[in-house]
Amino acid sequence: MSKEELKRVSDTKTSKTIKKGQAIFEEGEKLNGVFCVREGVSKLSKLSANGKDQIVKLASKGEVMGQRSVIAEETTNLSAVAVSDMEVCFIPKEGIVEALHKNPNFTVEVLRHMAHDLREADDVIVNMSQKTVKQRIAEAFLYLRDNFGTDAEGYLKVTLSREDIANVVGTATESCIRIISEFKKKKYIKTSGKKIGIEDEKKLRDLVDGF
Repeated sequence: MSKEELKRVSDTKTSKTIKKGQAIFEEGEKLNGVFCVREGVSKLSKLSANGKDQIVKLASKGEVMGQRSVIAEETTNLSAVAVSDMEVCFIPKEGIVEALHKNPNFTVEVLRHMAHDLREADDVIVNMSQKTVKQRIAEAFLYLRDNFGTDAEGYLKVTLSREDIANVVGTATESCIRIISEFKKKKYIKTSGKKIGIEDEKKLRDLVDGF
């Protein structure tokens, strides 16, 4: 985008504070714009036929949510709920659509971004079908550490409930709790309440790789 285009879009945006556990938008909602994450983390999930949430992505600082719905002029396919307290920007769809019509470079960049999201979705499908639940949980912990970091005590900065972890990997909460307990006994991880920290990265990576 040119400086003028950026300014036009920026002038239309509004900032919102979203509290942990609060929905940013719900599946099936018609969005009038897109949300950009300034601070915090949101879980993007889809409700299955049996009423269980499947978390398909965690959106963090710099990521955009809702663009597919706005561009396709469809209701949202996913729900977005804050995992931590968040600061988000809301940009009305008029500014986005106008830029898409007038700026081919911007259009290509948006398509590239959406293609990347599709690739990530493909990876999730492959993981669900080819990896065991233990492998998927180990991979989830490594992903959270690599992408969001750890606190001063070595625990993952993003604290997910056991139910959320189960919904990320596609298993029952009871199975998730049992595997986390097993990982702790084997000293792969440490826990403190809901917090989880990685103690033996090599063992987790070996498990993910099938060794």
